[in-house]
Amino acid sequence: MTLRPFLLIPVGLFAGLATALGFGLSHNPRELPSMLADRPVPSFDLPPLIDGVDGLKSADLAGGKIRLLNIFASWCGGCRYEHPMMLRISSDKRFELVAINWKDSPGKAADWISTYGNPYRQIGEDRSGRAGIDLGVTGVPETFVIDKEGRVRYRHAGPITPEVWETAIEPVIAEIEERS
Repeated sequence: MTLRPFLLIPVGLFAGLATALGFGLSHNPRELPSMLADRPVPSFDLPPLIDGVDGLKSADLAGGKIRLLNIFASWCGGCRYEHPMMLRISSDKRFELVAINWKDSPGKAADWISTYGNPYRQIGEDRSGRAGIDLGVTGVPETFVIDKEGRVRYRHAGPITPEVWETAIEPVIAEIEERS
């Protein structure tokens, strides 16, 4: 009996799909580099989330200081988990901690900051998610290390834990300081 070539099509499709799925599952999205690596932060101008704290513009990120840009939302469990770490690192004088509140309800986000504390110097409200899309945000929380010239030097997807801080983010900050 001869096998007809068209019967091999489903087998080929299945093999291709299985290969693609295996490739996707073998890569950790937290380890994917930012599409903006070594590039300037894209242009945005976000209004303030809460009274008394400035909003955030991309131009604010190129002012001769290292910045940590944290993307968060009140509905995000990982953001709540990392928030004590944000409060802890906010007193570090080597950088400024700024944030974008992403795809959130302004009332809920403001209440969240009021309840858990505000570690951020500036918080831009990105209700539409456009600035996050331009930054290549894949979810929250995400944190970007931005050098003194306003270029993205590192991106971390997921909560900042003490281990992530010590092994991934702090070395990037130290490297930027050394080059300055």
